[in-house]
Amino acid sequence: MISSRALAILFGSLSAICTASFAQAVQSGKTPGYVASPTCISCHRTAGEDWSSSHHARAWNEPTEGSVRGNFDDAVFTHKGVVSRFTKGAGGFAIETVGPDGLSRPFAVVGTVGTAPLQQYLVETEPGRQQALDLAWDTGRGGWYNLYPDQTLPHSDGLHWSGPYKNWNARCAECHATGYEKRYSPQSRKYASIQAEKSIGCEACHGPGAAHVAWARSGKRLDKTAWDGVNERGFTIHFEREKAGVEIQQCAGCHARREPLGDTSPLPGTPFADAYRLALLRDGLYHPDGQIRDEVYVYGSFLQSKMYARGVRCTDCHNAHSGALKAKGNAVCTQCHSPAGNPDFPSLKKIRYEDPKHHFHESGSTGAQCKSCHMIERVYMGIDGRRDHSFRVPRPDLSAAIGTPNACTDCHKDKPAAWAAAEISQRFPDTGSGPAHYAMAFSAARQGQTDPAIADALIETALSSAQPGIVRATALDLLRRYATPEIAGQTAGLLRDPDPLVRAAAILPQRAAPANIRIERIGPLLQDARRSVRIAAAHGLLDVLAARSSPMLASAAHRALGEYQRSLAAKADFPETQLAIAGTALVFKNYRAAEAAFVEAARLDPQRADAWAMIARLRAALGDVQGAVQALGDGLAANPNDPNLAKILQDLGPPKRRK
Repeated sequence: MISSRALAILFGSLSAICTASFAQAVQSGKTPGYVASPTCISCHRTAGEDWSSSHHARAWNEPTEGSVRGNFDDAVFTHKGVVSRFTKGAGGFAIETVGPDGLSRPFAVVGTVGTAPLQQYLVETEPGRQQALDLAWDTGRGGWYNLYPDQTLPHSDGLHWSGPYKNWNARCAECHATGYEKRYSPQSRKYASIQAEKSIGCEACHGPGAAHVAWARSGKRLDKTAWDGVNERGFTIHFEREKAGVEIQQCAGCHARREPLGDTSPLPGTPFADAYRLALLRDGLYHPDGQIRDEVYVYGSFLQSKMYARGVRCTDCHNAHSGALKAKGNAVCTQCHSPAGNPDFPSLKKIRYEDPKHHFHESGSTGAQCKSCHMIERVYMGIDGRRDHSFRVPRPDLSAAIGTPNACTDCHKDKPAAWAAAEISQRFPDTGSGPAHYAMAFSAARQGQTDPAIADALIETALSSAQPGIVRATALDLLRRYATPEIAGQTAGLLRDPDPLVRAAAILPQRAAPANIRIERIGPLLQDARRSVRIAAAHGLLDVLAARSSPMLASAAHRALGEYQRSLAAKADFPETQLAIAGTALVFKNYRAAEAAFVEAARLDPQRADAWAMIARLRAALGDVQGAVQALGDGLAANPNDPNLAKILQDLGPPKRRK
């Protein structure tokens, strides 16, 4: 395995110094402590009543008669030949099923997750390591079901319920807890996770409450010198009407498909780009036009919307404490989209949308619901419907051209996209007019098409201030496939874009620029205001920094490398992170560290055939042909039909006997 010490050696002694300085800064701070939700509710009773029945309050609970909704009365569920039994007794609730060793045994239930439309259960496979089972309880219809009904996974598969991708400590707990700390040790491969409170309590959004309690108990006076980073009421975050982004980014921390940069819950009020790296509109996650495909939650969709651009925030539609919509049916939309309008959003057209002349469906019908046309729904986890929050106009013409979904044929399943496109064109003649939709270029780039016009279209999208930041960043991400020094020059200005998502993505095409120009352009971002951008800049200059060819960047580079190092160490239990560590080690020509990281990636997820291949190549290059053959044998045992591993083995030939 590659340890945190090995990471420090990999990045150099100055990175270790940065780490020590960072730790000292954290220890010297006076951040308020957590007081737990009951303390908050003792004063804020109405908000507490709303919260107590919310999904947030039930996101993670102890298993009790009151919290467990599944049938544990010796119920049996069989999936693909695996028999699981659900029981309860004096020792609590238990699930007997096939575990990480391939043997069936009972596992004590240590937590419940969610309440509707399904409930999952947590078990420990070893002390401290909690895993979320693939078996869930359908709370609406009643009955056990498997979240992945088409999968048949052996216990050795990384995607097995006991594997790293279903690990609660690393993948899920932060967004189901308040004040969470993962506390994973790469050396022992053990977890010692803690949290201030299970479930999403008051302080998960409002910040730790000790300073606020002191303010309230002292007659609403606060000695701000006793705390770091708090406002006049003792909070680390302040929600203001004129600053919608503060609220949106706080919600986005959990309601987004993102990669954490640390291993603890960021302090509420921390900008999103300082705590996470947002997933762009990538293939497999989103359709080429930005519609949701995989389970991407809400933030990436909402960033694409005109509502976000106009300052609409989550609590304009949702009750902040219950999570419920503020009105029923179309009323949640017509609080703004109506002849009366809304003074908070003066740019709105004051017309009647809830009218057959607009929606062309019978009033009160499903087709007349705003969400039916503007928020398509997709089902995840088998039964959980989630709606796209980009609030887009249906574009069946794009469906006909590149196969993206559209709301019209979602309902009219017997009709082709061309029919829907003709209907939309007739009823709304202006729809689809104007410049070509970026989806056309995104679709072509995803398919690997090489027409220079595709690169031109991507550049145009990236440079367009009319496009949402996540769309522009995605265009830059796709552009790296076409990058040339000329394209790097055309997009260099975006390294100074106001949106940190765009600035970070603009680093990618710069890989095509000569090293000296790349340093000149990317170097300033090593001191960017946002951590995700600084880390991206450090990664974008790794080869230059590894060659130690830029003394002028030394100070900023070492700080950014320290942050990059810590972001990797925080996710050392992720197979994909081990691959990133290995790639970094290769840049620094530390082949032993690279091999160790590839080995750890393959241990965590034996189906990572690319990791096995790199282990073999590295060992062969270092003269250990027998070790390379052994790695290929292990890799083929886990991936028996992988052609690349078989070819490498064939190329190596039989191992030579040692003298």
